[in-house]
Amino acid sequence: MDSVSTGVSIKPYARPPKGSQPPSLYEPYRATKKRAPLKPLIVLPHTLSEITGPIFGHERVGEKDNDLTCQHAEEPIGERIIVSGRVLDSNGRPVPNALIEIWQANAGGRYRHVRDQHPAPLDPNFSGAGRTMTDEQGAYRFITIKPGAYPWFNHYNAWRPAHVHFSVFGNAFITRLVTQMYFPGDPLFAYDPIFQSIPDERARERLISKFDLETTQPQWAKGFKFDIVLRGPEATPFEKS
Repeated sequence: MDSVSTGVSIKPYARPPKGSQPPSLYEPYRATKKRAPLKPLIVLPHTLSEITGPIFGHERVGEKDNDLTCQHAEEPIGERIIVSGRVLDSNGRPVPNALIEIWQANAGGRYRHVRDQHPAPLDPNFSGAGRTMTDEQGAYRFITIKPGAYPWFNHYNAWRPAHVHFSVFGNAFITRLVTQMYFPGDPLFAYDPIFQSIPDERARERLISKFDLETTQPQWAKGFKFDIVLRGPEATPFEKS
């Protein structure tokens, strides 16, 4: 099909607009000093094995893997939320069959990880990770608990805003993109060097979810919308690997 028969205006691929993506080196975010490349990158041509595999396999995604509140004997502590949205390409077309994984801190702002020694309680009924596949319309949905803010050692009295990590896979592991979703009105935005590493304010705002009353379920859970755009002028900012 061409753009005339489908009614879709196809935009040619272009690099992200300047300032819309975080730089590899952003000195206020101390970890980038160790991660940023010091020499010019070497481009390795992709062969068939990189393009077509390894694949994750649809059968490995369980029906309840997108509900982080039902993975244990009891429900986790905290504010239950529904996070949903769509994965779209640069032309606004849905991206079906994409694997989305999320991970996050619990309601007290602590990860279930040996390196997280933040003095907040661990929740025995919350592991903080889930996965799902996008449907034919590129839509996804997670049920989880709103994460808490937490301290980190980037600078004096540093705190991360509440956020959920997102990983988006295409048809192979090489087609992976990672980003973070934030919540509206967080007072920590101005103090967070990871959020502020994106120079363009409009691009930063694309990382903030929107409260959605239609997704919200009465007396049960608030709903938040978060669309992920893979390329183009409205692309979601992604973390550098």
